Amino acid sequence: MTRIGIILGSTRPNRNGPQVAQWVLDSAAQRGDAEFELIDLRDHPLPHLDEPVAPMFGPSVHEHTRAWADRIAPFDGFVMVTPEYNHSAPGVLKNAIDHLFAQWTDKAVGFVSYGADGGVRAVEQLRLVCGVLGMADVSRQVTISVLTDFENYTTFRPGDRHTTALNALLDQVIAWSTALAPLRRAETETTLVNS
Repeated sequence: MTRIGIILGSTRPNRNGPQVAQWVLDSAAQRGDAEFELIDLRDHPLPHLDEPVAPMFGPSVHEHTRAWADRIAPFDGFVMVTPEYNHSAPGVLKNAIDHLFAQWTDKAVGFVSYGADGGVRAVEQLRLVCGVLGMADVSRQVTISVLTDFENYTTFRPGDRHTTALNALLDQVIAWSTALAPLRRAETETTLVNS
């Protein structure tokens, strides 16, 4: 069965992300067309990128990067839950993405974003980054306003439109993850033959 990782892309104290990511996971778990798992970046602390060789050119020399690669590799696609900080994605999410290369390639990705304007600018930048990694970013997106979709700016209250948008996003992520499976298999077979 298709496996989708839901990446919680904020680690700051008092973050709103866990509520949003849990809502994504709970909503996704009601489906029967894929398996979903939450990946909290707090559980995978990574230093600023410290690899002596770019991830596209070889295996990591650091255990923390190898552990992160082992966590990401088994998934067929992802939903990244991201806030917007100063018109951009959080540095911790970009750093986690930058630590890997092959583990992202030929996988689908969708975005659930939140911020004063729904986090749209963070996702605009993440789409560019994911495209360079060979990921298929789906067109559907869930945008959540901290001004109108959180009670007292702290308690997430998803509306029906959010649920509809999330289901459309998950439909696309699963469809693209499935469609890209032959490319991932071909890459795995090539790696095995060359090793």
